[in-house]
Amino acid sequence: MKRMINLRDQRIKEKDRAKAKEKKKKDPSELKEREVPKYPSCLFFQYNTQLGPPYHILVDTNFINFSIKAKLDIVQSMMDCLYAKCIPYITDCVMAEIEKLGMKYRVALRIAKDPRFERLPCSHKGTYADDCLVQRVTQHKCYILATVDRDLKRRIRKIPGVPIMYISNHRYNIERMPDDYGAPRF
Repeated sequence: MKRMINLRDQRIKEKDRAKAKEKKKKDPSELKEREVPKYPSCLFFQYNTQLGPPYHILVDTNFINFSIKAKLDIVQSMMDCLYAKCIPYITDCVMAEIEKLGMKYRVALRIAKDPRFERLPCSHKGTYADDCLVQRVTQHKCYILATVDRDLKRRIRKIPGVPIMYISNHRYNIERMPDDYGAPRF
């Protein structure tokens, strides 16, 4: 029995020695390498130069609901905000999220099924809309994201070159958009 305990203790000591050797191998004067994500050349400072009329706007569930509460026509208010033609896009995940909300949000569902809204199919598993929107905006830098959700806004702000449309004072506003594109500043 003592022999087994001694063997176990010996193995533990060998592992500790191996870890100590690994720590000593790293040279502190050696240059540290970090992997920095590469951004497309269309991003000039923090603004995206790929954006231009007609604007492609990804719409979130709560954006539609808050637009209804504020009594705003979505497409017309987007055009009033950006002074150009806007094409609202809705993903399958957002549509599924609105359908899950039930009869209370039937007006939102009717607005989402409006023929002026373009439908984007989703190929991933699950129906979590926030992850879907973040993934789509990360892959394609040609979208403006329309949302009122604070957590989603926080996630999108970490991605460079993606403007965010939101509702304040019963009108649409946009952040992180160049002045040249006609975005109003408040």
